Amino acid sequence: MQGVNHKILKVDLTNKEFTVDEHDDNFYRKYIGGRGFALYYMHKEMDPKVDPFSPENMLVFAASIIVGAQGPAIPRLTVCSKSPLTNGFGESEAGGYWAPELKKAGFDAIVITGKAEKPTYLYIEDGQVEFKDASDLWGKETGAVQSEIRKEHEDERVQVAQIGPGGENLVRYACITNNLGHFNGRNGHGAVMGSKNLKAIAVRGRENLELANKDKVLEINRWTAKEGMKNPLGSSLHDVGTWGTVESNQEAGALPTRNWNLGQFDQVEEISAKAWKESISKEGRGCFACPIRCKRVVEITEGKYQVDPKYGGPEYETVGSFGSTLEIADKEVIAKANELCNKYTLDTISTGMTIAFAMEAFENGILTEEDTGGVKLEFGNGDGTLKMIEMIAKREGLGDLLAEGSLKAAQEIGNGAIKYTHQVKGQEVPMHDPRVKTGVGIQYATAGYGADHMKAPHDSFYATIDSYGTKSTKSLGIYDPVDPLSLGEDKVRLYVNLDLYWTLIDILGACQFGYAPRGPVSIKMMLELIHAVTGEDISLKELMEAAERSIDMARVFNNKAGLKPEDDFLPEKFYEDFIDGPLKGKNGIDRDDFAKALKLRYQMMGWDPETLEPARSKLVRMGIEWIE
Repeated sequence: MQGVNHKILKVDLTNKEFTVDEHDDNFYRKYIGGRGFALYYMHKEMDPKVDPFSPENMLVFAASIIVGAQGPAIPRLTVCSKSPLTNGFGESEAGGYWAPELKKAGFDAIVITGKAEKPTYLYIEDGQVEFKDASDLWGKETGAVQSEIRKEHEDERVQVAQIGPGGENLVRYACITNNLGHFNGRNGHGAVMGSKNLKAIAVRGRENLELANKDKVLEINRWTAKEGMKNPLGSSLHDVGTWGTVESNQEAGALPTRNWNLGQFDQVEEISAKAWKESISKEGRGCFACPIRCKRVVEITEGKYQVDPKYGGPEYETVGSFGSTLEIADKEVIAKANELCNKYTLDTISTGMTIAFAMEAFENGILTEEDTGGVKLEFGNGDGTLKMIEMIAKREGLGDLLAEGSLKAAQEIGNGAIKYTHQVKGQEVPMHDPRVKTGVGIQYATAGYGADHMKAPHDSFYATIDSYGTKSTKSLGIYDPVDPLSLGEDKVRLYVNLDLYWTLIDILGACQFGYAPRGPVSIKMMLELIHAVTGEDISLKELMEAAERSIDMARVFNNKAGLKPEDDFLPEKFYEDFIDGPLKGKNGIDRDDFAKALKLRYQMMGWDPETLEPARSKLVRMGIEWIE
């Protein structure tokens, strides 16, 4: 197989030792990359019951069989560990340049165990590995750390994946950043890095990957850059990134506002895509070899809040979590909140949602100014929000409690505070309301790593016979549209197929913005790209089975870790009707219908609906009976 190194680096931080595992082509065809690689090692060499902050927890950085080739939208890095936020299998993807650089440096993945005696960073260059003292970097923000590591190695092309003070201080939703603007955001992997005294992993590679048909790879990239941008979804991402989602959700009456108590924000014009583009937005950026360039960048050079463009800019999720959810209409506050989270490596969704929980608790007298250290934690308080981000990252005052996440904080506070949380498995929900697209609700409930909006394509892509999703994924056996509000058998069948497919996109290290049904590259062209990179005739059936295998492996891991069927739930808010906007008095999800949908999903996956244990016959079919 071309396009891979056939080498996975294993690092023992405790003993400052490393080894290299070499795998044959069959391993790569069976597990593909990302979570596939990670779960293989997590089942082979780790007890799922370990404490997430123990040295025994495994931290895996993984690319895939096609990452590193100069094809469109295939730059992504997967990081996995046992999550300190959900206490189960954790997974997060990031774009950028780090994963392709790792492949060029000679490795397809890194498996890390142990805990360094003192702050350490790993330096990997052209197959060589060094353990470097990071004592002088500990406590510093991400921009300074990247600059100092590159200066030490006299090379601006060194790619740095790192944590800031949030990860060092074990904030349970701390993230990992590479190149300052790309994030493995969810599940708290940054805190796992901090628990291991691992400040950063810097990689530099000079060996280009050997591809089976480089010309074909470049041809597909050129097509995407030219013809693919005619796709309305691709052109919109290139123009305004994900900011356009603000207006579409507002129009639908489903923009999360005031900690999900409202579905419309009165000052939405102030945080619309047009408002961002016409004020502090700069030219967009992209990821390795990708022509879509959807990343937004903002800059503020004067005034109360100055924002450095090297930290990128807020995506829709951040605009929602620090904007409408907190009832903040000041773009400069939102931009500053995003910059602070990027400096400290805090997941913006969980940070914003945890602050929203605290604001509602404050509004209802459960938290007081004595608890907040004098901060009037009221909706719309921009300065108070920025202060609380600092307190969370440094675990100061109330920030120490909020650093545990909204669920643990609510359990500690008591007095009914739990009703102001909106989370699944301890992970705060993203900025998409399942009352207008029920498949998103199934995603929130059943994702093994907590509430997530990128587990499968959203319902709106399959609303009509002419929808791009309906037309672009017929090879998955999807022929007919499905009502976004349906919770019947048609929706479950659609969700299961799409769950497998987008899991495939993840383990390939691809970006959903590049591939059907969200992006311009068709499934047929994706298969051509895989063949051009690897030289292997890997079928769609084989790829979909690899995705399904990884879902089964994650489920078994979570079962062993102690997660229960009741951990697959939907927050109470979504069973309630909207109280404002065009959907006032409507759209609360029916509990019985939702329970039936989950049961059918488990049955379709070959899992016992009462225990969520996959049948042995299912594990045998997937070739993973050894994980029982």
